[in-house]
Amino acid sequence: MGSMASLLFALLWVSAFFSPSVFAKPATFDQDFQVTWARNHIKQTASGSAIQLQLDQTSGSGFASKRKYLFGRVSMKIKLVPGDSAGTVTAFYMSSDNSTVRDELDFEFLGNRSSQPYTVQTNVFARGKGDREQRVNLWFDPSAAFHTYSILWNRDHHIVFYVDDVPIRVYKNNEARGVPYPRYQPMGIYSTLWNGDNWATRGGLEKIDWTKAPFSAYYEEFDIEGCTVPGPAACATMGKNWWDGPACQELSSTEARKYRWVRLNHMVYDYCTDKTRNPVPPIECRAGI
Repeated sequence: MGSMASLLFALLWVSAFFSPSVFAKPATFDQDFQVTWARNHIKQTASGSAIQLQLDQTSGSGFASKRKYLFGRVSMKIKLVPGDSAGTVTAFYMSSDNSTVRDELDFEFLGNRSSQPYTVQTNVFARGKGDREQRVNLWFDPSAAFHTYSILWNRDHHIVFYVDDVPIRVYKNNEARGVPYPRYQPMGIYSTLWNGDNWATRGGLEKIDWTKAPFSAYYEEFDIEGCTVPGPAACATMGKNWWDGPACQELSSTEARKYRWVRLNHMVYDYCTDKTRNPVPPIECRAGI
């Protein structure tokens, strides 16, 4: 904490309620998740440590965490839909599940025609406002093997989206400049596989080839490190590096180098530079911020 007074406030807040719960473990599906959509399209494998989602013409499928978390780092290993996956969307995201002023942090993997790069779209909703899409073409085949996708979310500094150990997006806390930041609502962890062929692949030009169905995405190693107690003071006392240590305040030099590499070589869309949608760049996109 920043001062002795702040520390005392944090301790008093915790003692007035109850001891905070921090989860920092590889989870199994049944321990920490539940099916939210089309149970007959979800299969557990590897004694419950891995999940297969399916999409066909009757339904997609999805699951969610049983708890919500206020700040933390969540990761999943995902193997995406192989082959001709155009029109499919595999999503991994965090959401406060509040339709009017929701906060949400999105990974959306946009299917493709065979031999084309897989595109991952990220988005940040804060206090009900989204429209902050960025798209990156992945530099490997994400359907050939599992890769780790992570969201780091802390209170004061930034949100970072990682592919393996490579940061592909940083959303800084610019509340002091009037930019909303998802800071006040706990968020659950969600994943879905669904039909997005009205927009996902080449703006909706490429439709799902249902002769290739069912489509499957695979998940394993659900790794959750987050505080489940509502209230920043409780989480702050845990001393986790995703909260307020040096590792959460800025990217390391190695991470910063990888981040520049992604933006120079693999970024294919950025709402910040879309002159049609944003003739004047949003505040968070301006130089020096």
